[in-house]
Amino acid sequence: MSGVIAGLLVWASLAWPAAAGALELVMLERPGCAWCRRFDAEIAPAYPLTAEGARAPLRRVDVTGSWPGDLAGVRRERFTPTFVLVHEGVEVDRLRGYPGDEFFWFLLGEMLSRLPDPSPGGGVRKD
Repeated sequence: MSGVIAGLLVWASLAWPAAAGALELVMLERPGCAWCRRFDAEIAPAYPLTAEGARAPLRRVDVTGSWPGDLAGVRRERFTPTFVLVHEGVEVDRLRGYPGDEFFWFLLGEMLSRLPDPSPGGGVRKD
């Protein structure tokens, strides 16, 4: 039985990076950013525990460092924090600034609503 579990863990570790890269919320930040710290206090601890966090895991990119190669299809930004919804390496939408906890969730929901429905048969209209 432990061999089966070990095999599943190996399979999951190989499959996870591909799945994680399909959709992500990229947070563009910089050292000393007061609004980034506010986001960290109000949203960051709960984000991975939410449906939004499960659908679009948070990825942080320091804008003062080198730009990641896999984000070549995403426009660089100097204003922080900026949240960029990225689907398969392509920018879908962006939120400049942190508007506070209630507005953040609302605006993130709006961003995610622009994506096709991830459920089976999603994106197919049923009248």
